[in-house]
Amino acid sequence: MKSTILLLTSAWAVASCTQQVKDNTPPPTPQERTIEEAPTKIDTTTSFDLASIPYSESDIGVFPFFTPPKGYKEMNQPIKKDFDVCYFAINGVMKPFEGRLYKANITNEQGTQFSQRYFEKSMEDYLASIGAVKVFDGTITREEYDRYNKQDPHKGDEGDIGYVDEQIRVYVIRTKNQGNIFIQYTCNNAGAKLNILQENDFKQTIKKITADEITKDLSETGKSIVYITFDTDKSSITTSGIDLVIQIAEALKNDPSLKIAIEGHTDNIGDSAHNKKLSSDRAKAVMDALIAQKIDKSRLSAKGYGADRPLVANDSEDNRSKNRRVELVKIK
Repeated sequence: MKSTILLLTSAWAVASCTQQVKDNTPPPTPQERTIEEAPTKIDTTTSFDLASIPYSESDIGVFPFFTPPKGYKEMNQPIKKDFDVCYFAINGVMKPFEGRLYKANITNEQGTQFSQRYFEKSMEDYLASIGAVKVFDGTITREEYDRYNKQDPHKGDEGDIGYVDEQIRVYVIRTKNQGNIFIQYTCNNAGAKLNILQENDFKQTIKKITADEITKDLSETGKSIVYITFDTDKSSITTSGIDLVIQIAEALKNDPSLKIAIEGHTDNIGDSAHNKKLSSDRAKAVMDALIAQKIDKSRLSAKGYGADRPLVANDSEDNRSKNRRVELVKIK
């Protein structure tokens, strides 16, 4: 009986001691605070509360804010955009954020080997030192990948993160002067991928082309480049494209002596013969639309050049979009 009482007393004492240790555990520092870890099942309704993350008072530098660790470098040309979208793993859900973007593959410099732990430790310690808060450390499900991957315009590009087998770590830095900064990376002993986004609002830079601007271009340079929109792979002009045609007609009506050649151009994607015919059909469609606006046919000509006269190199989607154009050339 005494032995039984002694055992029960000892067990109670151990439990009390254990509870006391738990109660005396100090609260986490701001660097150690994390948003709730990813649930076993993905809940796409889970909210992400940025307001719960404390502001960093550290000097974090300028975009993209930090370099790779010593001995490591960018493998190729990184993606650097003043405004773009990047998907970050938040509670296991790939969510889009917009702003200034940096995406890169990171590799070792010659004479060194890539160490996963060295990269992870470098990132963990540095991000903690500047007040970054880890908001996710885990993987996404196959279901989540299938849901979002076709929405991501950078799938397969430099620094592409967000695959089923990747351990993804996401951090957030809140600042009062530079906004919210999202950082995510993944790595193994072969290399790493790093994404940095400085969240900011989109600023519209497109403005309506007017008859006065077309007249000014034709007068000063003898040419005006316009981006009339057509239905995909067709020569039918869209509603917004017709609005631009009306401005061209207005410029021609303001100067009855003005004659123009309408030249159609495409990028280099697809069959060359098809592109040339498409550009010719589109140039003719613009001419017909101008005639419908009471412009005399004798003042107009139309010709398509396909991809033969690129405005810029067809080496990116941005440049290819610049090459898909209509040029108005003043006929002397």
